[in-house]
Amino acid sequence: MLLSPSSSTQRSPTKMLDRVLSSRRYAPYADDSAVENDVVADESKTKKHLPFSFFTTRITNYLTRTGPVWPCLLVLALVLLLIFNSRRFVCVSPYDPVSRTGFFGFDGLESDIGSLGVPWCRSKHGKTVEWTTKDLIKGLEVFIPIYETRPIKNNMYGMGFDHSFGLWFIAQWLKPDLMIESGAFKGHSTWVLRQAMPDAPIITLTPKHPGKFLKKGPAYVDGNCTYFTGKDFLDFGNVNWGKVMKKHGITDLSRVLIFFDDHQNELKRITQALKAGFQHIIFEDNYDTGTGDHYSLRQICDQSYIRGGGHSCYKDSDEARIRSKRKKFWEKAVDIEELCGPGEAWWGVRGYMHDNFTKSSKKISYSEHFRNSRFVESILDVYWEVPPVAGPSLTHQTRYDPARAVTPIVEDGRYGLFNRLGLTRLDPSVFNGYTQMVYVQISNQ
Repeated sequence: MLLSPSSSTQRSPTKMLDRVLSSRRYAPYADDSAVENDVVADESKTKKHLPFSFFTTRITNYLTRTGPVWPCLLVLALVLLLIFNSRRFVCVSPYDPVSRTGFFGFDGLESDIGSLGVPWCRSKHGKTVEWTTKDLIKGLEVFIPIYETRPIKNNMYGMGFDHSFGLWFIAQWLKPDLMIESGAFKGHSTWVLRQAMPDAPIITLTPKHPGKFLKKGPAYVDGNCTYFTGKDFLDFGNVNWGKVMKKHGITDLSRVLIFFDDHQNELKRITQALKAGFQHIIFEDNYDTGTGDHYSLRQICDQSYIRGGGHSCYKDSDEARIRSKRKKFWEKAVDIEELCGPGEAWWGVRGYMHDNFTKSSKKISYSEHFRNSRFVESILDVYWEVPPVAGPSLTHQTRYDPARAVTPIVEDGRYGLFNRLGLTRLDPSVFNGYTQMVYVQISNQ
């Protein structure tokens, strides 16, 4: 029997919305508190027991929508963190009697270099050397393995690594036809020159033949070297260089390199070299003002009109306070009491011009000291101090005061480069002999 549409037994079709709503209705027997407990229980289960894939899927979907922005931001944050914190990982030398941590934190490693001034001799035409820091770093890569083969491992009272590298680098760059050294000690510098120029002849002036040291330990004697030693010794200023050059077939004196490590007055030596016609000179011990056993070019050029030059003997000055503090950290640092002699004479060494291992000393006035600097500037074409190989926090050197030194080749904080070059293989003691070695080119023109 057909039922009419108005019949009470007729059921209207169930809609999708009704099915959805009915599925979400609570059980008719549940009271309000039970419902609330069930909801809380459900939420708790959702928070604690959702599968891990749920979260990874959500994160993946989010990153897909935002693109590569967040990964880039994370990488950028890591880079910035490394940049701003790299300096904090610099090692502080454990060899100092006083901790340098507070000191470096006060002045900063970068500002520490040259902070007291570096009196740089002025060349008459403003010329400088051709090589760059990159060239020096490349040179270190070559020289370090060579240095490790040196015959004199413990060159006490002789050149350390900084100056050995400086001498080798300059010699191999200039490639002279002949090399002259005044002062050879056990022969280490002769060996360094030979590594730079394997075939060039060497002339060595030194009172005691290096071979004499072989009886007590390692020394070096070169087979292609003319020695003026013992009974045949002649001081550089007494040699007939015209005759000697002719004997060696040298006609162009600009092709000759001279190395002075004889602790003689450098004003005297540079005058003698100029008179003989030589142009390229290296002074091993270019002592700072107030230090050393001979009058040096750095002392001569330490003038008030030179940037980084000139001094005040006033005991309450900023310089006095800085020097007093630095004296606690660096063996060769000089405080005001040591720097200044009678009458507030600070030039040279307390107003004296030393010569010949301090066996000869002459008191000079500031006017004479000033005239000496003007003379040096009149003949100086190039003046270049060999920089320390690396900063003191890397080498652990305790001797020279970095506040009076030029910027190192490998600056403090660059341990990666220091290690990559192989400098970590060297004993820290080889870095303790830096005394501002200098290369100069001179002429009368």
